[in-house]
Amino acid sequence: MGMKLVLATRKSPLALAQAQLVADHLHERLGAECELLKVVTTGDRQAEWSLEEKGGKGLFTLELEAALLRNDADLAVHSAKDLPGEMVAGLAVAGYLPRDDPRDTLVLRSGIETPVKIATGSPRRRHQAAMLFVNLEFCEIRGNVDTRLRKVGEQHIADGTILAAAGLKRLGIGAWPGVDFHPIGVESMVPAVGQGAIAVQCRAGDEARFTSALDAATARGLALERAIQAALGGGCHTALGAYATSDTLYFFHEDVGLRTVPLTRDDFASPVATARRILGGLGLAKT
Repeated sequence: MGMKLVLATRKSPLALAQAQLVADHLHERLGAECELLKVVTTGDRQAEWSLEEKGGKGLFTLELEAALLRNDADLAVHSAKDLPGEMVAGLAVAGYLPRDDPRDTLVLRSGIETPVKIATGSPRRRHQAAMLFVNLEFCEIRGNVDTRLRKVGEQHIADGTILAAAGLKRLGIGAWPGVDFHPIGVESMVPAVGQGAIAVQCRAGDEARFTSALDAATARGLALERAIQAALGGGCHTALGAYATSDTLYFFHEDVGLRTVPLTRDDFASPVATARRILGGLGLAKT
């Protein structure tokens, strides 16, 4: 008989879709029967908060992590880009599903070719969008993916917004009335740390139960990205992007702009040391 697992997840449509992907994956690889524990996080309750002002890191994870620590759940499922750089004591990341498309997608109202106003609360997206289009204005936007699409396509709060390509795919959204989708290459807009990856979190000491069933290549890349994030102390206040392929790190920081750094296999063996070396070379090492 397979194991029975409780997976803590947010209640948003995207979070539930991601949790179901994890449940299906663990059922296929481990024979596990999974039940979803649906949790409302602070970030969900405070839908009008500016994540930049309130500090978005942890707002979508703390209640899920508390469920793990109380033993109400065996695992917590997160968008990897929501995980803070520092792990809560007593918890660990068991691993990740294979990473999906890491790119951002520019969503423009139909008929708009050059946006004047973009709705996004992300400093990373604002800084990089300003490099793509001159004289851009920005406004805040919150809500689930479908809410954001309606705000642009029907309510016309802005000419466009920017969403994660992986989230659109997981929700089965390939088109939407009143808007057009334009994927942005990682060389033009560096993704957030962990973007496109689904993280599976567990209690410290339980990693061995699950790691072999999860994706080693994604874990290798995310270890370097998260080491960079931790070294910089990056949160929602900082315009930071980092995306590691097998041979290239795409990096963006508000102080140095967009950079590419070649990587070797050895760089992934010691992600903390590699992060310090790269940041030092860019003049971003903390003293």
